[in-house]
Amino acid sequence: MRKPRGPVCNLADAEEIAARHEGWASTYKILTPGMRERGGSLGVNHMRIPPGHAAVPFHYHLREDEVFYVLAGRGVLRYGDELIDIHPGDCIACPAGTRTAHQIANPYDQDLEYLAVGPYDPHEVCGYPDSGKIMVRSEKKVGYLSATEYMDGEPDRPRILDLIGQRDK
Repeated sequence: MRKPRGPVCNLADAEEIAARHEGWASTYKILTPGMRERGGSLGVNHMRIPPGHAAVPFHYHLREDEVFYVLAGRGVLRYGDELIDIHPGDCIACPAGTRTAHQIANPYDQDLEYLAVGPYDPHEVCGYPDSGKIMVRSEKKVGYLSATEYMDGEPDRPRILDLIGQRDK
């Protein structure tokens, strides 16, 4: 395996990383390994989904646009309420901020391969409509939010007033 040569990374030389969880499975190769350390924000991954699986949950991005380009195999894109068959040569555009969720699955008998292109925004927020989860990347958390009043859980006396009083003693 060759190391990336400056800004060049060959697909055959990129490390393949497996992601599995019961009915979920994929492998990916990061094709832009030095992009962020050189000041960039865009990334490209080579994705492979085996037959009968999906790679990630149905989700939408509030800050990150995503583009997928199908290289080999067939699959199905779930985009909002639509199911769309995808084939080699198809380019899929998923703009951020629309709250239209997307997901790619492979119900067929051969691997589905595609390029996934997008930024890695440190402040990204993703929603997962099927489960109701929210991901807040800057907090490094995925979880569930529940509605509450703005002042819920706050003390009757603002803490800052006590801190000022302690400082000024």
